[in-house]
Amino acid sequence: MFEWLLIPVAYLLGSVSCAIITCRMMGLPDPRGQGSGNPGATNVMRIGGKKAAAITLMGDLLKGFLPVFLANSLAMSPLLQALVGLAAFLGHLYPIFFGLKGGKGVATSLGVLLGFSWVLGLAVIGTWLLVYKLRKISSL
Repeated sequence: MFEWLLIPVAYLLGSVSCAIITCRMMGLPDPRGQGSGNPGATNVMRIGGKKAAAITLMGDLLKGFLPVFLANSLAMSPLLQALVGLAAFLGHLYPIFFGLKGGKGVATSLGVLLGFSWVLGLAVIGTWLLVYKLRKISSL
């Protein structure tokens, strides 16, 4: 029964904005008011460079990965694991702590995917890196 509690916990974890926290900790401006206005790693890189972006990216990946990994480790049903991953993703898109205005969810969704299957997750990351190298656009 307690397994269902992981769904709102995953949403709350997803609602934590790693971009905003990273920028505050590094003395950078709020990413929602700078660059593209998106609280994500790409915009944080524009504002604060590679280190700030890497911290943001890792935080966003982990907040998708950890709840799904925990659900998997607890041998939850595939349906519950999927709902936990969806909750973390939706928390990133619609964070309760920031007026339901979040990021695009790319890194968080990759974290969720890595939690389900690290092989598939790495394949998606490899494909993204290849497209980025060829096109120089991170959103493709």
